[in-house]
Amino acid sequence: MTTAPEQHDAADPSPHALTVLGGGVMGVGISTLALGHGLPVHLVDLDRTRLDRARDRIADELRLAQLLGALPPATTPGELSTGTVLDAAALATAVVEAITENAELKAEVLAEVSALVRPGTPLITNTSSIPVDELAGAVARPAELVGTHFMNPPYLIRTAEVIRGPRTGEPTLAAVAALLAALRRETVLVQDAPGFVTSRILHPMINDAARVVQQGTATVEAVDTLMQGCLGHPTGPLRTADLIGLDNLVDSLQVLYERTGDEGCRPCELLLNLVRQGRHGRKSGSGFYDYH
Repeated sequence: MTTAPEQHDAADPSPHALTVLGGGVMGVGISTLALGHGLPVHLVDLDRTRLDRARDRIADELRLAQLLGALPPATTPGELSTGTVLDAAALATAVVEAITENAELKAEVLAEVSALVRPGTPLITNTSSIPVDELAGAVARPAELVGTHFMNPPYLIRTAEVIRGPRTGEPTLAAVAALLAALRRETVLVQDAPGFVTSRILHPMINDAARVVQQGTATVEAVDTLMQGCLGHPTGPLRTADLIGLDNLVDSLQVLYERTGDEGCRPCELLLNLVRQGRHGRKSGSGFYDYH
């Protein structure tokens, strides 16, 4: 089921056609990035209401990205369609899976979509912590699975982590490199491991920052101000946590803890309490800070 397509420049068709799975924060952000660079996107989510909200959020984020100069000038936005089934993935040149950070759910969705796509179509799992090879056994052709870790929001942060699983093939890496080049992203290729590079370093650090607040050593504001002013962190770790989404952060930390046994990755009680209260960060209106 799809909505009516938007206008795009038929004289300059894109060689890429993305299917993005998941209408949450990252699915919206990745769709915005692709659409803003003129690529057509089919966004899939099981929840029609979430898809409708995602369409509105994509429109808002496209306007913001254009105002901030984050998109190529004079590029006609790509065509956006939405649906609640995976069938359209059969026509995609690449599929980006951006659902919740849960290995079982990701494996289930990737298995379903891998049975639909044409051989040679890259399957890109956008994950912050789950090793790519854990998911490769679920897909029909493991050589076509690769990981990416876009930062939030993807249209503002120009660098993306690309994770090569042990079974990821060279043609898949080349196809993903071409796609990310079309999106004007700078890519850094890393090997497969829990959390890769960015999350393995950043998420335990955020956990430590939250633990400092939990123990009463400093306020949220003091922690962020010190990390900004003394150590050059651009926003502070706890503002960054709110941007990531505290629920996503807890999921990622749990993945890291289960796969590494590192006690520093066990989510601290303050993070868990905020998530239980529905304070998930910017997307919910409050987290460590209030955004209402």
